[in-house]
Amino acid sequence: MTPRRILIAFFVALALAPLALPEFTITLLNYIGLYALVALGLVLLTGVGGLTSFGQAAFVGLGAYTTAVLTTATDLPAWLAWIGTSTWLALLAGLALTLAFAVAIGMLTLRLSGHYLPLGTIGWGISLYFVFGNLQLLGGFTGITGVPPISIFGHEFIGGREIFYLIWVFLLAGVVTTQNLLDSREGRAIRALKGGRAMAESMGVNTAESRLAIFVLAALQACASGWLYAHMQRFLNPTPFSINVGIEYLFMAVVGGAGEVWGALLGATVITISKQWLQDILPQIVGQAGNFEVIVFGIAMVIVLQRARDGLWPVLTKWVPLARRPRTIDPGVPPLARRAKPAAGETVLEVSRATMRFGGLVAVNDMALTVKAGEIVALIGPNGAGKSTTFNLISGVLDATEGDIRFLGAPLRGKSAREIAALGMSRTFQHVKLLPLMSVLDNVAIGAHGRENPGLLRGVVAGAWRLERRDEMRLLAEAARQIERVGLADHMFDGAGSLPLGKQRLLEVARALAADPCLLLLDEPAAGLRYLEKRALAELLRKLKAEGIAILLVEHDMDFVMGLVDRVYVMDFGQKICEGAPEQVQRDPRVLEAYLGGVE
Repeated sequence: MTPRRILIAFFVALALAPLALPEFTITLLNYIGLYALVALGLVLLTGVGGLTSFGQAAFVGLGAYTTAVLTTATDLPAWLAWIGTSTWLALLAGLALTLAFAVAIGMLTLRLSGHYLPLGTIGWGISLYFVFGNLQLLGGFTGITGVPPISIFGHEFIGGREIFYLIWVFLLAGVVTTQNLLDSREGRAIRALKGGRAMAESMGVNTAESRLAIFVLAALQACASGWLYAHMQRFLNPTPFSINVGIEYLFMAVVGGAGEVWGALLGATVITISKQWLQDILPQIVGQAGNFEVIVFGIAMVIVLQRARDGLWPVLTKWVPLARRPRTIDPGVPPLARRAKPAAGETVLEVSRATMRFGGLVAVNDMALTVKAGEIVALIGPNGAGKSTTFNLISGVLDATEGDIRFLGAPLRGKSAREIAALGMSRTFQHVKLLPLMSVLDNVAIGAHGRENPGLLRGVVAGAWRLERRDEMRLLAEAARQIERVGLADHMFDGAGSLPLGKQRLLEVARALAADPCLLLLDEPAAGLRYLEKRALAELLRKLKAEGIAILLVEHDMDFVMGLVDRVYVMDFGQKICEGAPEQVQRDPRVLEAYLGGVE
């Protein structure tokens, strides 16, 4: 069964639901739609972006109270009273207010990491809840009555059957735009936030902006849900916006599948129906009233986390496999613009007196090296010599304690990995850093993120509404070209995590090349490769050298290195002990001492 047919059947069922189902069921479906809209934001924020938030109910309240106050208060200033004359203008006002709050809260909260981040969301969630309950303007804990219904061209949506369609249009619009966003340039950057931030920064992704973007998007979706809720209920008090409800929203996202867009709807359906059913049956079993469903939910959550950690949606898709259309690459689209390369022989990288201390440990001490355009240079040494630390100093992952590092004449100390990547430097990693659940194509496309980048806001809007399809096809065509260059064309649409280690290293090389670098840093690129794969990689590096790209590589395979590079730097215990041509280095007593323990 194809996804298209399933969607058509789902849309037909939704369209017929108000005509065939009883009022109670329609009300339940309305709540499922409202809850799923909030859970959808949590899928983007928590499941995809890896940012746990318990405070989304507060943003629902912000949207609900904004529209309730604007449409019911009689003593507002004239310009605010004018906004309150239309429920749709009140929606825009709520979105604007939520945007401002989300940006301010996000800039503070998202600086936190680990368990401090969810604790921070609990803090501002509780704060907003008590604001709703204690401000007289908002009706206190008594609440606000008389909220008018939504109207379009004079027709008022009174009753659950009429607002049903509006709620589900909002939800489906949110599902479609979220799916579109995740299938775009900015979507790949967002998916890299969970477990791949260091890699993404080195590829030119501004992860701080991406984190803030999904935080704001999740807040805006919650605000829209609050607006719909206020005009459906036509009465507000703070109870539906408490931290307990915020936890329920997170439950919905996790149970349905925190990394799956449709998981938000599944989770909201399961939790809402289960809650209603348990509230009816548990008091009869226990013999007294109480919130016994919370106990059942707690036990169920533990079971889900043990048995289906990715949620119920992936389990459901295993039972009902969906035929997916293969992705297409258009080789005829115009190529991405390429950066100007330095002239052959021009110094691209210059490191002098670079030192890196970690407390009392000196990992790199007074290191110096140069790399010129059209040259392959090797940095070798025993394990623990400081080679990868030197790479991290050059690429901006670490900031040198002392010394000077210049790339194309510009000083690099103090610059972030993202800023250095934008200058034309790209790299691979000693320990492979990729996104295993994404395809090889999407992983490599992250490398081209910074090329012809329209900016975050434009990228998010264009991605959500599929306005950047031609630019996306150009970017994917570039990624496909680099995949073919490293010999992974047969694996282009495979999951990156399914590749053996050697091919994962080739994937990293392709991703680095997609950035169109002037300087390529390769950290043990031949590790895990078989003999023929190493020969193909060596031939590729020679072609890149002929194109004028400067290459600095760390490698332990001396046969691979000595037959390929122009010059060699040798490190031991954080210091440079030798430099020169491969033949010269191989005969140096200090190198033999470092590798073999002595000339003998």
